[in-house]
Amino acid sequence: MSASACLTLAGINFLVWCRHRAAWANLIFSLLATGTAAWTFCELWMMRAVTPVEFATVLRWGHVAVWLIIVSLVGFVYFYLKSGRPWLAWTVFGTRTLLLVVNFLVGQNLNYLQVTHLRQMRLFGESVTLAQGVTNPWIRLGQLNLVLLLIFAVDATVATWRRGDRYRAITIGGSIVFFELVSTGQSLLAFYGIVRTPYVASVFFMGLVAVMGYELSGETIRASQLDRKLQESEAGLHEIEERMRLAVEGAEFGIWIRDFVRNEIWATDKWRELFGFPRTERLELDKILDRIRPEDRDVFRSILEKAAEGNGSYEADYRLVLPSGEMRWIGSHGRVECDSSGKPILIRGVSHDITGRKLAEMESQELRNEIAHVGRVSIMGQLASALAHEINQPLGAILRNAEAAELYLENASPDLEELRAILADIRKDDQRAGAVIDRMRALLRRQSLDKRPVDVGEFIGEVVSLVRSDAAARHVKLELTVAGHLPPVSGDLVHLQQVLLNLLVNGIDAVDEANRGDRRVRVTASLAGPRAVEIAVSDSGPGIPADKLTQIFEPFFTTKAKGMGMGLPICRTITEAHNGRLWAENKTEGGASFRFTLPIAEESATK
Repeated sequence: MSASACLTLAGINFLVWCRHRAAWANLIFSLLATGTAAWTFCELWMMRAVTPVEFATVLRWGHVAVWLIIVSLVGFVYFYLKSGRPWLAWTVFGTRTLLLVVNFLVGQNLNYLQVTHLRQMRLFGESVTLAQGVTNPWIRLGQLNLVLLLIFAVDATVATWRRGDRYRAITIGGSIVFFELVSTGQSLLAFYGIVRTPYVASVFFMGLVAVMGYELSGETIRASQLDRKLQESEAGLHEIEERMRLAVEGAEFGIWIRDFVRNEIWATDKWRELFGFPRTERLELDKILDRIRPEDRDVFRSILEKAAEGNGSYEADYRLVLPSGEMRWIGSHGRVECDSSGKPILIRGVSHDITGRKLAEMESQELRNEIAHVGRVSIMGQLASALAHEINQPLGAILRNAEAAELYLENASPDLEELRAILADIRKDDQRAGAVIDRMRALLRRQSLDKRPVDVGEFIGEVVSLVRSDAAARHVKLELTVAGHLPPVSGDLVHLQQVLLNLLVNGIDAVDEANRGDRRVRVTASLAGPRAVEIAVSDSGPGIPADKLTQIFEPFFTTKAKGMGMGLPICRTITEAHNGRLWAENKTEGGASFRFTLPIAEESATK
């Protein structure tokens, strides 16, 4: 029964090791159980021996099983408990191997130089054989080897206990120490005839095998459960990956990952398709950057470097030039993963084709520029009579000064100083008329945004100069208040002038239609926080109806009888393109106020 149980456990654990070659504890236990089964058969054979030679021969070959048991026991303790002193383990192994050699060279076996005679005794109703003979002196070394094995097991058990794995220390370490003591004691008592009994150490080894087999079976069951959970997790993970892949493919996103440690770049097939790389080509950062247009390449490189330095994430739009010559807009965003020391180890990114969106944006911008140009032309049409009057003034002065100069020249000796003064006046009036024409040409010029630092006081003054004549003709008083030492703002001068001009014309129209005694339009400019300037155009007109206050910035909505409803939407679009905002409100004392903010130029904001 003992041998059968040991062989069954040996076969099971050997199969476990065959499937999982890293399970060394199972292999060693299989050898231990096999050695125990072999020693069990030897004990049974010795009990049935009929001659001294037969008994001695069986005992000699039984020491091979004992060697296998002891060596396997040392290995099991070392691999399963992961403790024990290596030098002590090698000492036990070396001495037992030496004793196995002595077992075949000195005497009939390690126990006896010669078995002289046999005796019979009754055990459980049956007759069994006991031996007597001349003791082999090498048996003392065998007994010392058993003591070293006991010391090794105790030391490993204590180390396991101190490590905190007290369950294994008690079940495995304690069982090894207990059963080794019992089996060794029984063998010594039987050998020296202190107790008349045959060798039955296998019974105690069977208890040790049972405990160890139970623990390994639990490990096997837990491993099986973990394997099943792992398979379920892998199935779930596969399902999640398929869903993510379907979502990514449906959205036409390409994913790429750069491993800084291995200096490798991995990308999905969609990403390779976007960038024009074959599926088998090795990806390198320089090759990727070469596909980006030169004017966008340095910007994208700096964005990646800033993200790797600690920003953690990046987002960028850039243009690619594919090997076929096709230009493609790409939108990318991603995140950098760092180790505990803050050093970047991975960067993950998602890219998608935004060419259609960019083309639509450019077409929309072109359309906005056209509409803005139409708006400027429309405003110039409204101001035509006033501007003509403003130009006529310097032209009339030039004419009168020219006529006076002619009269002076009719004299025989004309006054040259007076002629010089007349010519200076003509030059001054000519420059005045030219300035009016230049302002008109600048506003009528069709152009896109060209952001530069703009002096707030100068650009407001130029716009006020354009409408001053029209305001005077309609008896509207213009007031200008600009805070001192305002920093320059970042913007396009012509577009900003269009916004302010549109708001001023609307204010003058509102005052003119109200037909009140107080006819004023006021322009103010002041700081709105540390990074913006606020410009306000307030009038003394009737104000904006409360139910229409939220609609005035909608395209084609107007409160004027002959208005197009595009002025205020264009102004808001231009303001937002400058990273500012435009809003309207009614004043408590009457009239309306339109306010817009502009960002301070970076050179001034950093001071």
